[in-house]
Amino acid sequence: MLSELLPKSHNHHRSLSLFGPILDDFDDWLVARGYCFLTRQCYILRCTAIERFFRKRHQRDLSELTSESFRKCQQFYRDRRGGISYAVRCLHLFLQDQKILSTSPPPPPQPYSAILDSFRRHLSEVKGLAPITIEQHCLTTCEFLRHCADPNNRFRLSELSQSHIEGFILSVSHRFGRSGLQKVVANTRSFLRFLAMQGKAPAGLSAQIDTPRVYRLEQLPRALPWNTVWAFLQSIDRSSAYGIRDYAIFLLIVTYGLRGCDVASLKLSDIDWRVGTIRINQSKTRQPLCLPLTDEVAESLVTYLREGRPSSSFREIFLTMHAPILPMRRQAIGDTFRSRVRRGTLDIPYLGVHCLRHSYAVRLLREGVSLKDIGDVLGHRSTESTCVYLRLNVEDLREIALPLPVPSDGGHHAE
Repeated sequence: MLSELLPKSHNHHRSLSLFGPILDDFDDWLVARGYCFLTRQCYILRCTAIERFFRKRHQRDLSELTSESFRKCQQFYRDRRGGISYAVRCLHLFLQDQKILSTSPPPPPQPYSAILDSFRRHLSEVKGLAPITIEQHCLTTCEFLRHCADPNNRFRLSELSQSHIEGFILSVSHRFGRSGLQKVVANTRSFLRFLAMQGKAPAGLSAQIDTPRVYRLEQLPRALPWNTVWAFLQSIDRSSAYGIRDYAIFLLIVTYGLRGCDVASLKLSDIDWRVGTIRINQSKTRQPLCLPLTDEVAESLVTYLREGRPSSSFREIFLTMHAPILPMRRQAIGDTFRSRVRRGTLDIPYLGVHCLRHSYAVRLLREGVSLKDIGDVLGHRSTESTCVYLRLNVEDLREIALPLPVPSDGGHHAE
């Protein structure tokens, strides 16, 4: 309540002609998203300055405000003291969430929005790609079309030529290594084949792109020694809510070999405490995976839910620890791993959380678990995906190595 937040000035703030009637609801919204008392107090106090900005511009009613109005307000306060721009952003989000803010006119359609929507449907319905992969294709395609379009948007897809494609590949080549650039080329080829199939561009353009040579299986999976993985887990300080949460996240990955995106998408309903199972909805393969809930994982989750997880109506298990309280995104899992590696003292040369998944697979292989069982646990569609870990089992490979042939002259080579 505003009277508890500002015991001496709550009546003054409620009397604000523009934002006064909604300040109690705004404070309730801040509470629901985990903002602390002092932050809530500061944001309510700053509403006076925000209202002054709009009144000077003769905007005296909420119905007159738009997202563009708040963008200008935030830009005005961005370089000024007091941190008012943060309050502007938060108030903007509240008004949008409550559907109080007037809807801005829709942006003008982009020249190629129709073909992009059609390409997105093709990737989903015809090729059956995962949403993450579709997004990567569309990002590359948008950048390619922006590169080809002239300032007056008079470029037509039917005018696409090899020079356009080579110019685009050259413009992005400095940002990627060989394997990354190969993915850009593959995404571009896919779009060019789609255009040719639709009759929107000349056929055969996809075959005219030169791609970096990347040899299949030229790089080993990035796996850590298991004692390093265990030391990493033990290095997490569980005396804070952050440590309790992070320990539960990485223990899940180390115990089951999960992907970071699968951990981020875990919901409270995915854990069956009575039966002792955990259900994984794999975002990459879109296949459900049911695994036994180990005692150690169960204990870490219970500790997190009781002592570390902020109060929230979200059903996702892992949430951010600072306001606004939201479900963790898949990128946040990797960011958390990189942050702990950089701050730690362990020799971990890899900054991708996927190395924990690889380490788990290699550990199972060295313990004699069959490739079929490893693939089932990791959620692989084919054994070919699992076979890449065979190259890391060096000790077993040494046992099947053929002996070097002995020279017929007893080891003496001719001069």
